[in-house]
Order: sequence, then C-alpha cells, then structure tokens
Amino acid sequence: MTKEFTKGNEALAYGALKAGLNAYFAYPITPSSEIPETLAKEFGSHRYPDFKVFLQAASELEAISMVIGAASTGAKVMTATSGPGFSLKQEGMSYAAAMEVPILVVNVNRAGPGLGNLGPEQSDYFQATKGGGHGGYRNIVLAPNSVQEMATFPRLAFSLAFKYRNPAVILADAFIGQLKEDITFPDIEPEKFETPWATTGARGKERHLILSLHLDFEEQNKQSEDLRRKYEKIDAAEQRAESYLTDDADVVFVAYGVVSRLCKGVVNRLRDTGVRAGLFRPITLSPFPYKQLSKLAEAKRRFEVVELNMGQMVYDVKLAVGDASRVGTIQKLGGLLPTTGEIIRRTQEMVANA
Repeated sequence: MTKEFTKGNEALAYGALKAGLNAYFAYPITPSSEIPETLAKEFGSHRYPDFKVFLQAASELEAISMVIGAASTGAKVMTATSGPGFSLKQEGMSYAAAMEVPILVVNVNRAGPGLGNLGPEQSDYFQATKGGGHGGYRNIVLAPNSVQEMATFPRLAFSLAFKYRNPAVILADAFIGQLKEDITFPDIEPEKFETPWATTGARGKERHLILSLHLDFEEQNKQSEDLRRKYEKIDAAEQRAESYLTDDADVVFVAYGVVSRLCKGVVNRLRDTGVRAGLFRPITLSPFPYKQLSKLAEAKRRFEVVELNMGQMVYDVKLAVGDASRVGTIQKLGGLLPTTGEIIRRTQEMVANA
C-alpha cells in the first residue's frame, strides 16, 4: 500500500466511503467543510458503489433530521459539522439516541462559545460526551489524534453505532481536521450489519415502529432503563486508551486530540532531563477509559490534564483517580495551542510547589 499526503478532513471522508457509507447529509461549516467537499466530488464514482445519497440540506436541523430518517432504514449515514452546527444538531441527536438509530456525527471542534473563531479547541467535550440535547442519553465518542486515525475511525464508529444501535461521534479538533500527513488508507471490506429493526417501507412485510414518544409512564421508564443497561454494557466493553512510557512515570499527562501529540513531545523532553513522565491518551472519550486510568492511579502518581478548554475532561480524570493521586490541569483557549516549553515550565512549577 502506498502512502498519500492527505488532509485530516479529506481522510475522514475517504475513510467513511471505504467503510461503506450509504448516505451523507451536508450543511458545511468551517473547519469541517472539506468533508462534504470531498464526498460531493466522489458522489457517483464507481469506486464507491454503496454511496447512494449526497444531499445538501438548508440547515443543520434539516441535515440531522435527514440523517435520522435515512438511518432508520438500516443505512450507514453520516453528517459533519463544527461547534455552532453541533449545537444545532443536539435536539436531533437526542431523538436518535431515544429511537436507538445508529448514526455517525463528526464534529471538527473550533473555538467558542458563540461563533468563536476557526482555531482548534476542545470545548465541545461536555456536549459530545454527556449528551448535549434534552433527556438522559450517551453518545459513543472517538477522539482521533492523527490523519491516519481520521481515515480509520469512521469504520470503527459505524461498527460501534450498529453494534449498540446508538449515535456515534468522532470528535476531532480543527488542527487535526486541517493537518496534512502521509497516511496509508486502510484496505478494508465494508462491514455488513443485521438490521431486523429497520423500517423497510415494503408492502406486506412486518411493520417496524421506531419511536421516541412513550406517553405511558411505565413504557417510558422501561425504555430509559433499557438505555441505561445498554450504556453500562458500552462502559464495560468499549473503553479504549493508549499509554506511552507510563510504567515508571511519576507525572502522567492526560490529553487527547492534537494536544496528546504535543504532550508526547513534552514527555520525551522531560525524560531527557531526568523527569519520569508519561502520557495517557483516551481514544474513547465516551465511554471514558476509567478502568485503565484508575489502574494507573494505584501507583500514587501526579496527573496533569492538558486540554483546549476551561477544564472539562479533568472532571472525568478526577472521577477515575479519586483520592489516589493529585490532579493538575493546564488549559489553553481561543484557538491557540500551548507550546511544549509552556507545558514543561508549568509542570516543573507544579512539581516544585507540590
């Protein structure tokens, strides 16, 4: 397989096509617009015979509603957006969670709140991982940190979405979306999923109803309890993370997305000065890898959570480590990235004052 010099958003679009994407409903917004641009260019290509629908909606609300409708037929369906557009899709994602429709929503996170700017941030963490719409629900959330993972994660996201009949989110940041790297596109066969629950529209076949409305209180309670049990299964089976030099580490950085790449460089530089540092990177932000992180905390290490927001993932880290370890936080906002020198200096100050 040959390597290709590809932008993150383009890699994600091709990764979805190779995973067997059937339908895409677009409402472009920077910095995610290369995803619909790439899919529009490839629509009708003989290389992707499963790709049957590309439709430009009039708004994010229309796009997410179309996603739900198409996914109700058992098709692999995706939409992509960024911060303000992700907010507008929250109502639809709540409906999809309640209806247990497998959909894939990509959020290339830009700075905010409000319109913000086009730089990278991770301030949509709560919205993605805790269920940003109404009612109690959870998304499955994957966090790529490379263009290679932008290409490979759509297949994983579809696999998890169909396995659990649940919305999946790929939460990238603007830096990863716009980054260009050499990657190798995965040579994969699209997965086929059994969808006996799907609507067929065919006369004479069994009628399937996919609902989110349960006026009977007991029915609503049963549906909520079924969802709770499903989320517990996902928590138990799907926590994913990557560790780097953590076995003997006294200081462990916890970071995802582009920040995890910065922290890997920080770990190497600190090791050169004699500081035993390591990196823990959550790959699934939901379910958060509590088990792996709490295991690391048994050795009474110090954890430094580095993220591009006012401090959101740090709450999950504190839940994971409990009182076993000290947890610090380094944050950067406004579409800016911390430098490795800045992280090293802050870390040395915190260690000196501990």
